[in-house]
Amino acid sequence: MNITIRGSIPEDKDFVLDCMMEEDVMKWMPMCNENEVLESQRNWLVFIKMGCALTVEVDGKIAAMANLYIQTSIKLQKQSLFVIVVKGDYRGKGIGTKLLDALTILAIEKYKIELLHLEVYANNPAIRLYERAGFKRYGIHRKFLKLEDGSYQDKILMQKKLELRQLDGRT
Repeated sequence: MNITIRGSIPEDKDFVLDCMMEEDVMKWMPMCNENEVLESQRNWLVFIKMGCALTVEVDGKIAAMANLYIQTSIKLQKQSLFVIVVKGDYRGKGIGTKLLDALTILAIEKYKIELLHLEVYANNPAIRLYERAGFKRYGIHRKFLKLEDGSYQDKILMQKKLELRQLDGRT
């Protein structure tokens, strides 16, 4: 398996649509239909143009993408929310871990981010990835997401303080 991680390009936007429309991905996202995913895809293009999105290719095919939500307000520039999506066939193969490591390096080196945080819905299997990567739970929004069947899903808030030395021993 040949894995390449690179900066995302506008042509990668179709992956966002294809991946997020997968039933197994959609259930962990706040979007519920194609129009909402298309809006998310348009937003993703903004982050691609800003240079804060990454794409993973496995054997030449896009397998995952991630982006940092870079803030323009000076008071907020030391922190960033992020999103990561991994296509179903590629989950459980270490790709999410590699992508999260690369996103962390991008956050530190290019944007001087000190705090990464995320929002994940309860019972999402990706929580294990985030915990292994050192993210800690700091809050929960009870009944945050109302599902089509009328039930609710909690949203878990997680964060990690970043330090360059934790990546590769540099100070």
